[in-house]
Amino acid sequence: MAPTLLVLLGAVAILRADVLPDDFSLLPPVNFTITVTSLAQVLLRWKPNPDQECRGAQLGYHLRIHAPQDDDYEIKYTVRKYEAVLHRGFSASVRTILWERRPSPASHWVSAQLKAPPGSPGTSAVNLTCTTNTAANSHAASRPYRVSLHCAWHAGKEAPPDTQYFLYYRYGSWTEECRQYSQDALKRNVACWFPTTSIDGKGQDALAVRVNGSSPHAAIRPYDRLFALHEIDRVNPPGNVTAEMEGTHLSVRWQKPVSAFPEHCWDYEVRIYSARKGYVQVENTTATTFNTTVSDVSRYCVVVRAAVSFTCREQGAWSAWSRPTGTGKDEQKPWTEWLLVPLSAALCAALVCSLGRRTGHVCTKLFPPVPGPKSDIGDLVGTVNYEKTGSGETESEVISYVDEGPETLEDLVF
Repeated sequence: MAPTLLVLLGAVAILRADVLPDDFSLLPPVNFTITVTSLAQVLLRWKPNPDQECRGAQLGYHLRIHAPQDDDYEIKYTVRKYEAVLHRGFSASVRTILWERRPSPASHWVSAQLKAPPGSPGTSAVNLTCTTNTAANSHAASRPYRVSLHCAWHAGKEAPPDTQYFLYYRYGSWTEECRQYSQDALKRNVACWFPTTSIDGKGQDALAVRVNGSSPHAAIRPYDRLFALHEIDRVNPPGNVTAEMEGTHLSVRWQKPVSAFPEHCWDYEVRIYSARKGYVQVENTTATTFNTTVSDVSRYCVVVRAAVSFTCREQGAWSAWSRPTGTGKDEQKPWTEWLLVPLSAALCAALVCSLGRRTGHVCTKLFPPVPGPKSDIGDLVGTVNYEKTGSGETESEVISYVDEGPETLEDLVF
């Protein structure tokens, strides 16, 4: 009965829209305003045109946010919150439409605008990056995990040397200013660390960050940025990775990363490296265990990394790899390899001996033995004759040995 009633009500609404007179016109909303309500957040509000005739028709509104690419919404209400970076200014337009009719006629647009905040060009912070990380929180049972935030940036090229920067973040309705800064060589704040934040470890909301600046010599333009948490979350690696070998059966186990996401929200990648063959086996799983059969005895190294599954959140980056875990034994060399060692040693010894014998004959020929002394010592006795040739400046010495027999032995003086 209820579905039938809904169908009838829808049909009546369509008929009422179709029977509107030809002179029926839609008038644009009035009092359209844009108000900054928080960091990187605005409230858009308008009112129906008081001269608008409804004649039984239900009115709606077509809201268009003017960004680098227009963002369009069709809503029934006259108020809308919107998150956007505001350092470049902000503008939007709205018009009246008929809610029941598609495509619908529409009124003229009305627009509102926020001007960009004051500041000199080139003075705002640049290259702003942020990362989040989850850690266990043993001090609060209601929130067993805490999320830290780290942001870094560079000073603007046109910012005076005495410029000082200050960072704020907003998550949901909570806004907080940084208290732990890191500085560059000019003592300008260029990084910030929040050990604990109000960020929900499983949250879907965007993180808004603003960097303001001040200087006595110039107006420093602020800089805003919105971050999707899944894009900046630095996921922890899996914990307590163990690997065991039983014969050729390899079993790997681990624990889910430290995170607010439960066990069913994780994808894992396992890498197994064989020390003997030098190959890597890569496997993907959603469980916290992995079993495989290996074909050879070897030493294996295992690492695991994790990522939040798309079933629980938009998928982000993989975590770092876990610490390497080793298992298995180095392969024992077969008896044929051990036999080669003494055989090689014996061959080397035989070769050395053979070369030694051959080398001995060659050396004998090249370097004959020194002859022993003659039995007749008189053979060593000689006389020295000197002859001079040439003109007096050039002399040559001629030495001759004469065998004078044993009679001259007593005349030698040593």
